[in-house]
Amino acid sequence: MLIIPETLARDLVAIEEALEAVEQTFCAMARGLARNYPVVREVVGHADAVFGVKTGADNSVPFLGLKAGGYWPHNLPRGWTNHQSSTLLFDPDTGRASALVSANYLTGIRTGAASAIATKHLSRPDSESLGVIGTGTQSVYQLKATLAVRNIKTVHAWDPSPDNLAAFGKTVTDLGIAYRAHKNRADAVR
Repeated sequence: MLIIPETLARDLVAIEEALEAVEQTFCAMARGLARNYPVVREVVGHADAVFGVKTGADNSVPFLGLKAGGYWPHNLPRGWTNHQSSTLLFDPDTGRASALVSANYLTGIRTGAASAIATKHLSRPDSESLGVIGTGTQSVYQLKATLAVRNIKTVHAWDPSPDNLAAFGKTVTDLGIAYRAHKNRADAVR
């Protein structure tokens, strides 16, 4: 079985590749060739954690796998992200496990890619402004994936945490994009 640690996953998969893979999977789902099975998500009863398992199959490739992980709200002081996940891929012909992948980064870019695909198909092609509600860890993935499909010139954001807003603002301006932090959600999306 192949084991892919977090650092290697980051090196192997760029946001553009995630966009292509997620869009192909959405198309396979629309054709009835791929599906997600019911999600299991439960309170752990320890460390205030929530744990879940998501499974699915894509017969157009074919792939079969699961992602296990969840939310551990006390991880940040430990130097880890609050969201933790790992993916286990199986050979669809034999059922044998073929890869174990540390999937924190992959979860981030997959979520960002899904949002960017919606942006690509539902927003005007000349859209230059992006509104972001919540500027935690996931917001950077959302931003970078959106930049792959739209020429964003201004980002408007809101978050209840001034520290998150400031950190996200630095990321945005470091990319050469204008940034406006807002005091309420409504102004961030106008």
